[in-house]
Amino acid sequence: MALVSMREIEKSFSGVPALSGASLEIEPGEVMALIGQNGAGKSTLIKILTGAYRRDGGAITLDGSPVDFASPGAAQESGIATIYQEINLVAQRSVTENIFLGRELTRFGLTDRRAMAREAERLLAGFGLAVNVSQPLGRFNAATRQMVAIARALSMRARLVIMDESTSSLDEREVETLFATIRKLTGEGVAVLFVSHRMDELYAVCDRVTIMRDGQTVGVHRMGEIAKIDLVTAMLGRTLAEAEKRLGALQTDAAPQALLDARDLVAGRRLNGASVSVGRGEVVALAGLLGSGRTETARIVFGADRPDAGTLHLDGTPRVFSGPAEAIAAGFGFCSEDRKIEGIVPDMSVAENLTLALMPRLAKAGLVDEAAQRAVVNRFVTRLGIKLASPDQKIRELSGGNQQKVLLARWLAMNPRLLIVDEPTRGIDIGAKAEILTLLRELSKDGLGVLMISSEIEEVLSLADRVTVLADGQTVAELSGDGISEPAILSAMAADAPRAAPEVSAR
Repeated sequence: MALVSMREIEKSFSGVPALSGASLEIEPGEVMALIGQNGAGKSTLIKILTGAYRRDGGAITLDGSPVDFASPGAAQESGIATIYQEINLVAQRSVTENIFLGRELTRFGLTDRRAMAREAERLLAGFGLAVNVSQPLGRFNAATRQMVAIARALSMRARLVIMDESTSSLDEREVETLFATIRKLTGEGVAVLFVSHRMDELYAVCDRVTIMRDGQTVGVHRMGEIAKIDLVTAMLGRTLAEAEKRLGALQTDAAPQALLDARDLVAGRRLNGASVSVGRGEVVALAGLLGSGRTETARIVFGADRPDAGTLHLDGTPRVFSGPAEAIAAGFGFCSEDRKIEGIVPDMSVAENLTLALMPRLAKAGLVDEAAQRAVVNRFVTRLGIKLASPDQKIRELSGGNQQKVLLARWLAMNPRLLIVDEPTRGIDIGAKAEILTLLRELSKDGLGVLMISSEIEEVLSLADRVTVLADGQTVAELSGDGISEPAILSAMAADAPRAAPEVSAR
């Protein structure tokens, strides 16, 4: 009998379906992988299981009995614990206090600190971990904090532990420690729901995989019985009947003179040999699955993050930006993936948002030249066809497509040489998508270099002059000319990065 069974789960937000008949079953002592691209419904499904969201339809059973958790606390009391990517413990409190936070042991009405410390030491010793449990949690590394989070889950007598991107901040040795802990848990009958975008990790530790796409469960397979290429095509909703089994030698055309050339970038576990170049008047797409290192590469190029190793050349000269301000001064612009968090300032006007980066040039003696600002705003509102009631209108009142146009205008007003756009059409309607893609093509014809990140293969095929494919933080293919095709891109996404293959779990 399944420990957890979720059947035909439905959930909508403001009338927009997030889940439509999604299902998930997990057996005792099993590691179940849950995978899917952004927007597939993974997080919504987990939040319904853990009581953070209420479902609109469907059924959930725990050990065969119907359940309907009204809160995460209710789910925890029934034995379901969640360990998130960003560990939600208190760094300033001790290891012991974190394990028993909100569930302190008492004796004669007083907190029994000795008993809690002994139990904390016992739980951690089960993972081969001996630490001073009276020390603040913040003094320990990420792997130890993960173990403490797991110990907290076990102290609640968890029967299902949900690990949401728990390896993202760990190095390879720490990942192996975590995997050993997972195997120990499953050996004791605890089930694990493992969410990760790293395919080698899925094959190393998971027994089965549940694949989600567009709010639905589209496949459940044993890990040893599904090839990586089939996982990729299931997530993306593509077939490879015509694809080559091997990438082979693909035709490449000579690229324009490189404006930017980044080679062999390394950044922790996120990047391990990522390379990309962009020429003047060229659109280069960074393709890859979620977690492949696309955004991380772009952030290093823009100076938002520093690489541990690798080289960057600008116009053939070595250059590493100390921060985004230097990149902007060198003629770079960056439209981030999440326009609501990292792009727009919701309560500022369209005019203020559009000229935000340009403001130092518009200011004289500390005062903004309002006439010059209006001229810039009017020029780009007209050029990009931004629909608004007035430049003084708050940007949060515009549609998603028009907000995105304002962000593009923000950087175009700086007259950049290279524009980085991360998922430029996400969350906007079809008409606005077409307008933005057409605009990017026109800009490239005017000599602008464009580095585009997109999960939409159709966008990549329609716009890119060259395609750089990343997998597990490494560049695995560079395609151009007739070599750019959907089968070639999908095959590259599924290709093993050039490293030792992980040992597949024998279970």
